[in-house]
Amino acid sequence: MTQPIQDMPKNFNFAEAERRLYTWWESQGYFKPEVAPPDAKPYVIAIPPPNVTGELHLGHVMFVSLEDLMIRYERMRGKAALWIPGTDHAGIATQLQVEKMLRDEGTSREEVGREEFLYRTWQWKEKYGGAIVNQLRRLGASCDWDRLAFTLDDGLSKAVREAFITLWEQGLLYRGTRLINWSPGLKTAVSDLEVEYRDETVQLYYFKYMIDGTDGEYIPVATIRPETILGDTAVAVHPEDERYQKFIGKMAVVPITGRKIPVIADEYVDREFGTGGLKVTPAHDFNDYKLAQKHNLPLINIMNKDASLNDNAGQYAGLDRYVARKRLWEDMTIAGLVIKTEPYATSLPHTQRGGEIVEPMISEQWFVKMQPIADKAIKAVRDGQIKIVPERFEKVYFHWLENIQDWCISRQLWWGHRIPAWYDKEGNIFVDRNGPPSGRYDLEQDPDVLDTWFSSGLWPFSTLGWPSQTADLARYYPGDVLETGYDILFFWVARMIMMGLWFTDKAPFHTVYLHGLVRDERGEKMSKTKGNVIDPLITMDKYGTDSLRYTLITGGTPGNDQNISESRIEYGRNFGNKLWQLTKFVISNLGDGYETRSYPLPDPSKLDVPTQWILSRLHELIGSVQRLFDTYQYGEAGRQIKDFLWEEFADWYVEISKDALYGSDEEAKTLTRNVLVHVIDVSLRLLHPIMPFITEELWRYVPDSVTGGKPLILAAWPEPDGRYLNTDADAQMNTIRDLVVKVRNVRLDYNVDPGKRITALVGGAEMANTVAAHPQIFARLCNVEKLTALENGSAPDQAAVIASGDVTLYLPLAGMIDFAAERERLVKELDNVKAQIEKSEKLLANEGFVSRAKPDVIQKERAKLADLTATRSSVEERLRSLVG
Repeated sequence: MTQPIQDMPKNFNFAEAERRLYTWWESQGYFKPEVAPPDAKPYVIAIPPPNVTGELHLGHVMFVSLEDLMIRYERMRGKAALWIPGTDHAGIATQLQVEKMLRDEGTSREEVGREEFLYRTWQWKEKYGGAIVNQLRRLGASCDWDRLAFTLDDGLSKAVREAFITLWEQGLLYRGTRLINWSPGLKTAVSDLEVEYRDETVQLYYFKYMIDGTDGEYIPVATIRPETILGDTAVAVHPEDERYQKFIGKMAVVPITGRKIPVIADEYVDREFGTGGLKVTPAHDFNDYKLAQKHNLPLINIMNKDASLNDNAGQYAGLDRYVARKRLWEDMTIAGLVIKTEPYATSLPHTQRGGEIVEPMISEQWFVKMQPIADKAIKAVRDGQIKIVPERFEKVYFHWLENIQDWCISRQLWWGHRIPAWYDKEGNIFVDRNGPPSGRYDLEQDPDVLDTWFSSGLWPFSTLGWPSQTADLARYYPGDVLETGYDILFFWVARMIMMGLWFTDKAPFHTVYLHGLVRDERGEKMSKTKGNVIDPLITMDKYGTDSLRYTLITGGTPGNDQNISESRIEYGRNFGNKLWQLTKFVISNLGDGYETRSYPLPDPSKLDVPTQWILSRLHELIGSVQRLFDTYQYGEAGRQIKDFLWEEFADWYVEISKDALYGSDEEAKTLTRNVLVHVIDVSLRLLHPIMPFITEELWRYVPDSVTGGKPLILAAWPEPDGRYLNTDADAQMNTIRDLVVKVRNVRLDYNVDPGKRITALVGGAEMANTVAAHPQIFARLCNVEKLTALENGSAPDQAAVIASGDVTLYLPLAGMIDFAAERERLVKELDNVKAQIEKSEKLLANEGFVSRAKPDVIQKERAKLADLTATRSSVEERLRSLVG
């Protein structure tokens, strides 16, 4: 029911309205796909599940704003829109939180044991895990919360077991000893994708690898990790390096230990880099590991799980890696094996979660053979089953999948999906859907859990009930769009594509939309240490949710980073205020009984130029926004809506409409009211997916005869009406607007009192008649009280001359302006027009431009040149006729 206009507050009280509206939407079931007719086509997005440990940051706001826009848009188009919400158990992140809690209590996970630790972790999840969900609601996320999923839910856990066992049965799972990334702090394997490299300056240590059986000859070698010398199994040189050729095949002596290792030749060694000699530590370096496989070298692991040195390190056993580094280098110095040390700039691998330096380490882990799975994912994108937006990321996607390595899926954690494999005392492996074989009490379950991304990769179909053939799975899978940041293209997106195709034989979605990162106003990454973080919760308290959503949506383009500042968010708030005032003005001027009155639009031929123009621009905007939405150009769509409402509707049509609204012509008044209501109606619909709260609140004041009594969230998406598209009216109104602006500028330039009424004469061709027919516009917008046609083409004395296209306005300003200054202004204007003409002529003479550009682009440029030429002639005429 229409809310009385007298109850409409002066400004939008977002703090009160956001909570009220969201509760109402959810309680009415508007977020559920079942709100659409049973035969409606589904539209499905699975939310990128935030970590259950998560605190709201701008990345969350970004994906929620974009995905909510997509869902609200398709819901308004009549589709059964389903946005599946959920959270990720976030193995490492959550375990770190609980371990910290236990440390604060004076204990540890090892002391309390696995069962108690998991109990405490579930308690922690129940207490804190809902915070991120409530924060997503705060953003306006229109998810179906009855379908809220968690990656450790029973149903999703069943899906994880099914996927694991299926891969085992297909021979794609194996347990093997390989070199992996090891996190000493977390005491678990981490994937390549969970390692981030940081630029650092470290010490480069040069030392002598003495050659056995020679009189003090050696190969100089450099390393940034001297402690790994204790695990060396060869020294490598280039086969054509004349400095070291004589040593190939001989034995070198490992410093301090005295162990002898071969000198090998391999073209992998860069003769020009460093000393040209390379220590080979295959158990602690990925490149060295490959060399070892090629030359059949032994692997010597010198580290324990906490990165202290083990018994293979001899006298250094038990020392922390960094203590051992210092002690070994001291001993090598005493032994005369040290050459020098120097600063060295390099990139070091750190774990994303723990932050400590990663150690490559030999370890027994579970792996998935990825190549056959990756091949299907490559084909799906190449064949067009899946489109990546922006397209340039397809090259990155292909490069990664074409060079994919087997996936290490085991993690030495307790929180997560425990690997469904059991071992007997002989080491035989038992994998079964129903657990260990009945009666086999001697079996012990693998203590490791699965990589978090294993369960996340099943997300689009596990959340719908797979492997069970549920009604939801049949209706809503596959989904439509996967929207996320480009930084997890490999972490998550590629894995979902691979696993979706492998387990369901269907691509899980047809489009991948990648947004960029949000940076500060200087383009720097936000971090607490830099103090440049914008807290979304504080920002929304200050400016409202819609302001933040609008800023992020309109500030970016697909796949590109964007810079954000508080001033931009404030501008978004100001736009919301403008929308509020516009709507309030329109509704306030509808007269008595407005709630039930109908507001039909008249035949286009019965409209004056300003009304033809605003309706033409509105219906052009409808088509443009829909085209931009359908091609994922959401930022440009939002900017166009704002430009229309603020710079065309508010600044021009609303001001022009006041003559009819405040006049005595009832027919003109009714027509104007109908047009104003139509513009507000359509604009609120267009803007709702971007700014849902303020548009829904304003919709409550729009007459029921227009809304049909429906909430805006369920209102129909507007369709453009070609009858109202009018290029002639656009051109005419553009000329009128240009002249009004120039009259204002002349008044400003020559300090003509704003309250002083002036007159104007109009000269020119056909367009001049249109201008002369709208004196009320000039009277209201630039205080020109009288607008008449120029007789006999004779220009008045002491007049400022303004031109737009082939129309010339003469402003008799005798005694009010400096005519010498006016001549100077016209000369500058003429020079500017000539420069633009020269640029346009060069462009149209460029064969490359003419052959490659679209016909409509070329036509626009030719039309632009024609207008410029007309303006040049007009300015030249004004200069000739200007008499002081």
